[in-house]
Amino acid sequence: MSGLERHTERVKSIAVDLGFMNCRISKSEFLESEALHLENWLKSQAHGEMQYMENHFDKRLDPRLLVPGSKSVVSLAYNYFPKELNHSQSYKVSKYAWGEDYHLVIKEKLFEFVERIREEIGDVHGRVFVDSAPVLEKAWAVKSGVGWIGKNANVITKGSGSFFFLAELILDLELVPDSAVSDHCGTCTACIDACPTNAIVADHVVDGSKCISYFTIELKQAVPGEWKSKLDDWIFGCDVCQDVCPWNKFSKPHVEPRFDLKDSLRNKTKQDWLEMTEEVFMDQFGDSPLMRPGLKKIQSHFSD
Repeated sequence: MSGLERHTERVKSIAVDLGFMNCRISKSEFLESEALHLENWLKSQAHGEMQYMENHFDKRLDPRLLVPGSKSVVSLAYNYFPKELNHSQSYKVSKYAWGEDYHLVIKEKLFEFVERIREEIGDVHGRVFVDSAPVLEKAWAVKSGVGWIGKNANVITKGSGSFFFLAELILDLELVPDSAVSDHCGTCTACIDACPTNAIVADHVVDGSKCISYFTIELKQAVPGEWKSKLDDWIFGCDVCQDVCPWNKFSKPHVEPRFDLKDSLRNKTKQDWLEMTEEVFMDQFGDSPLMRPGLKKIQSHFSD
């Protein structure tokens, strides 16, 4: 076994040790195949008010501009499919936000990952990313073979569905790259048919400005009346297109205690949400993704 192969094997072994469900590798290079797609998506205004998507166009396509001297992009997947379903008759929160903020949980693991690499391989430099910088994480996941892009624009895997977070290490360490896998959506249109706002405008293309997740998280102003009636009690995110995906019947419960369903969500009634104060919200959700929109934004979804 060559040194390159040994290093690659160690990186993937560390990923398993830290609880990642998948670890695949790409060469750090310009994502030529994504340039036109990203440009067209932005021109169509599918990003709505998410103006940050227009920034750092070149860096989104070339990780060497983010991490000079980088040689490898390590794509990681971390499961968040819940151990128990939330059957309360309350307002709906996307499964990924049932526990602690994934940015905090996974970033800690990534920093440990890099330390382990340095201990076991040597003087390696790079950066860690969890949905917080101009990195086209889905494109890298597909390029490396984590999964394929479904018609709902989520990354899907045969064995695990799509309920997982993506994260990346961009390193100056040369590793053996993996290859992409084929698309297995076939003729299925379950996600397209189920989307309450018809946000899936074409295979693999979502108009973000029509997505319930956009309305409940990204949109700063009140949800326009013609869309508010379509929220169907979602107050943070939306899982509809994933819940109907046939591949998610293979999802297995996560093993991360910090992603467990909070008692405050399990027992919360609609009246509790209506009457909640900022103090209570901070106490119950201060370490949650729900902090991003905040209580006022959440409560605006069910006000007249």
